Amino acid sequence: MPAAPPAEVLSQIRVLDNLPAPFALDARSAIMVAAHTGAVLYAYNEHMRMQPASLAKIMTFYLTLEALKAGRIKLDTMVNVSKAAWRLSIDKTVSKMFLEVGQQVDVQNLLLGLMVSSGNDAALTLAEYLGGSSEGFVTMMNEACKKLGLNDTHFSSPDGLPEPDQYTTAADMAKLAQIVLDSHPEGLTYTSTKEFTFHQIKQRNWNTLLFYDSRVNGLKTGHVDEAGFHLVATAHSSNIDLISVVLGTPNAEKRRTETEKLLDWGFRTFITVSPQWHDLVPSELRVYEGNADSVPIAPIRPPEVTVVRGQERQITLTGNIHSDYLVAPIFKGLTVGELTMLKDGKPMVATPVETLAQVERGGFFHVMGDRLRLMFSRIGHAIGHVLMAPFRWLSSFSFHHH
Repeated sequence: MPAAPPAEVLSQIRVLDNLPAPFALDARSAIMVAAHTGAVLYAYNEHMRMQPASLAKIMTFYLTLEALKAGRIKLDTMVNVSKAAWRLSIDKTVSKMFLEVGQQVDVQNLLLGLMVSSGNDAALTLAEYLGGSSEGFVTMMNEACKKLGLNDTHFSSPDGLPEPDQYTTAADMAKLAQIVLDSHPEGLTYTSTKEFTFHQIKQRNWNTLLFYDSRVNGLKTGHVDEAGFHLVATAHSSNIDLISVVLGTPNAEKRRTETEKLLDWGFRTFITVSPQWHDLVPSELRVYEGNADSVPIAPIRPPEVTVVRGQERQITLTGNIHSDYLVAPIFKGLTVGELTMLKDGKPMVATPVETLAQVERGGFFHVMGDRLRLMFSRIGHAIGHVLMAPFRWLSSFSFHHH
């Protein structure tokens, strides 16, 4: 039997809902979050800075996917392999996809080489193309860190080879993985690929967890001597998606087994609840004085909350739309209400309900006609209110009748 972890280590581990820590991991830091809600399920030393190693390639991956989305490059864009990138492909100490100097390779193959083979040569080839140079791309990486709120991360290379001023944390890597999943679900195509053949050389994905657990669908391994072995993993089941980050394990086998232990516990312990909201929110609101008579509305995302299994029956959802109608002009993204998730009657998470389109002012006659309609509608409401007042007054007595 392995020795039980010291109590002070367990006391430093934070678990959702203040559950007792299930175990300590053989790692320097770790975090696990629910992918859709961002709920932190397990955290240990998650803000401790260390060398990212190949986890830097997740940012290179993200920036390439962003360039594809913006149309700056296409999957079949051919990219030239420089002498510097080729040198990495013949370096026996680093992972590579075996690029050759002067070769033209399409972006799709470079993405597979980056995420399956963990190719440093692929990272540099993409970086030089997108950033003009490796240095230009590193500037883009660090600007993205600022924009995405990765405040404890700084990159010095597109591939993560150790540099003095390069660091990240488990918390930042979880946040970056969540952003990649949210904004580029197609990215999983590359991170879940089990093997990749280039130049007749077949390479297995470095994330060996893909071969052991069918729920795992990405994301990236890393290793440098001074930091140890890292693994950022994403995994899916029917009622929860998880992102785990385990940094600084003693060997490649440990990063796999410790991640598997964490994910397995996460799937057994937590559930993400996604209640039906359509009955609580109308599909559109009446619009007065506009060039359209109604505007579609919906929550900005489906309301979801992650809880300990067994607590899902305590979750309820309420809806509140601020008004029965709107007056133009209306811009897209106007907040018109909210959906609130409650646990045992206490509010947990509120999701804004917004307009899905903009409505311009209507023509002069339409506006005047709508003003009259609105005025009569308000008068009707007021008269109804006055007529009902005596009944409300009488009913207030009935409660005190003996």
